[in-house]
Amino acid sequence: MAGSRSRVALLVAAVLVVGWLVVGVISAPYAGRLSEVATNDNAAFLPADAEATRGEELAAGFVERETIPALVVYARNSGITDADRQQVAADAVRFAAVPGVVGPLPPPIPSEDGKALQVIVPVDNAEDDQTRAVVMELRRIAGHGRDGGQMVVVGGPAGLLGDLIEVFSSIDGPLLLVTLVVVLVILLVVYRSPVLWIIPLLAAGLSYALAALAVYFLAQAGVIMLNGQAQGILTVLVFGAGTDYALLFIARYREELCHHKNAVQAMLAAWRGAAPAIFASGGTVIAGLLCLLLSSLTSNQALGPVAAVGIGATLVVMLTFLPALLMIGGRWAFWPRSPYSEHAASVGRLWKPIAHFIARRARLVWVVTTLVLIGLGFGLTQLGATRLGQTELFTNRTDSVIAQEVIDRHYPGGLGSPVTIFTLVGTADRVTEAARSVPGVAEVHPQPAGDTNGTDPGASTGPGAPGGAAAEPKVVDGRVQLQATLTTSADSEEAEETVRRLRVAVHAVPDADAVVGGFTAISVDTADASDRDRNVIIPAVLGVIAVILALLLRALLAPVVLILTVVLSFLATLGLCALLFQYVFGFPGVDASFPLFAFVFLVALGIDYNIFLMSRVREESVRRGTRSGVLRGLVVTGGVITSAGIVLAATFSALAVLPLVILIELGLAVALGVLLDTIIVRSLLVPALTYDIGSAIWWPSRLSRERHHPGRD
Repeated sequence: MAGSRSRVALLVAAVLVVGWLVVGVISAPYAGRLSEVATNDNAAFLPADAEATRGEELAAGFVERETIPALVVYARNSGITDADRQQVAADAVRFAAVPGVVGPLPPPIPSEDGKALQVIVPVDNAEDDQTRAVVMELRRIAGHGRDGGQMVVVGGPAGLLGDLIEVFSSIDGPLLLVTLVVVLVILLVVYRSPVLWIIPLLAAGLSYALAALAVYFLAQAGVIMLNGQAQGILTVLVFGAGTDYALLFIARYREELCHHKNAVQAMLAAWRGAAPAIFASGGTVIAGLLCLLLSSLTSNQALGPVAAVGIGATLVVMLTFLPALLMIGGRWAFWPRSPYSEHAASVGRLWKPIAHFIARRARLVWVVTTLVLIGLGFGLTQLGATRLGQTELFTNRTDSVIAQEVIDRHYPGGLGSPVTIFTLVGTADRVTEAARSVPGVAEVHPQPAGDTNGTDPGASTGPGAPGGAAAEPKVVDGRVQLQATLTTSADSEEAEETVRRLRVAVHAVPDADAVVGGFTAISVDTADASDRDRNVIIPAVLGVIAVILALLLRALLAPVVLILTVVLSFLATLGLCALLFQYVFGFPGVDASFPLFAFVFLVALGIDYNIFLMSRVREESVRRGTRSGVLRGLVVTGGVITSAGIVLAATFSALAVLPLVILIELGLAVALGVLLDTIIVRSLLVPALTYDIGSAIWWPSRLSRERHHPGRD
């Protein structure tokens, strides 16, 4: 009878495996098509109630088509020549003929030092791919200079967006390849088997294919929003978390094979033992990620569901396909180290000395590790700038970065990306004077009535320029649009401070109902929204995780202890990262979203290892008593959790292949944080603290009140 049930179970497992492989074949092509449904327009990610959002809405009424400016800059250190001017005029004609360029183009703008000419090319802001194509064509037409003394570069907001899209479009290939190689190498080292490494890698790959399929259609239908950042994180998150869950499940299955002769029985025991912890772990990560829906920034809201879908797909695959594949493989899958009952004593032998040390010096261990983490946390004082400028996003010097450097040398910093001020017609003069009085504002001019795309050069060339203040302003619904050129680069912190002062000044004009928008205003409102999000989302994540831990461990004290250790680990990680970013990598700062993203990923993923450990500790505590349960739980989970942490850290490190500072910083932060959680928090701090507290850790459950015979608790 038992043999018959085993054969039926194996048949069901085989059908399940075949069915999943068919799903994988159908889903796989969509992993390379996610860029087709990605959106990377910063303005689209603004809060609905932000002033810059209202400015974008008002700006749409002043143009026939919404545009984003590309700035083509011609520079010569010895001074612009007549031949240069003829070339610029000829290129401008060709620019205007490019599909996606909105004409007519304004006249070229000479610099005051006579060493540069700038052409503002309005680009239709309809689609990201079109913007990228237009920028590439502008660069092809302009070239890089006709002779050694001339430099030609294409930048501005359109050039920057084109460079970002170019980076994100490469995510599907290099990042996926690097992630696969990293996971493969680690699995070979961990298992030292010519067969076993295939199973978790195949399961992780199937998880990613299923996640890509779901995200593709959800994004295409407009249910979720996908951007390049979320796309990159989805890849490493699914492979990292998926491999973690696979390692945990395989370790438990191997352990049960040492106690059961039948592979089906061993699998059932392993599933009962590992599935609750894996499900709780995945549920915690999903719940933490979905807290990003509380964000006022659409970009943050986008990341939460995309990553949650990835973890959900991973859970489904790891709790169905992986067990079925392992059950079919049986002991043979572990060849040449197939597990049998005689191998049971060897489980966790490397961790037994650590467990014995914690039993002897528990209080010393948790006090010292706590002080070490607190010491690392002091590095937060060196975190420095809280944001990156738009041209500081890249690790390499793209054309848009070079273009901005040239513009900064020869023009007022805000040229080509003016701050837009919308005000009622009757108060336009007073608002103009108020804006001109603000330090950091070079000049203010209204948009002329004849300008249909908002790129009037007079708004940037200073007093007395053609089309300047004397021109008849364009009026839409009783409002005029003023364009304020700043003295500093539009993406600098100085420019942001100028916009803040500018808003104060124009809002103070009675009955003006002034609205300040534009490129720099978007950055200001995004940074403010990020500050608000941290204050709302961080407590929400902690609350959600606390509830899940309380339900899993059936206790209240244990969840509080675990959350405090993970938060301490997060602060230590952030402090360590601050030191590395500033003194080792030389990064100019961190993006406004970095602390929030780092918190969500580190706390949600870091708590995973505590869930893996403490769920096993509770299981053993019921049999042995809490203190003995802590030591046994550490011994049997130590190797697999350490391996899982190394896998997750390595996969997030793969983000370093992308030339974007924010993703490199996030990848490094998660990698370091996971290693801290795995090596210090989960291996030393939590076991030592739990051992020292004893059975009271399970308060107020019955387990906290149970008395065990001497030597157990």
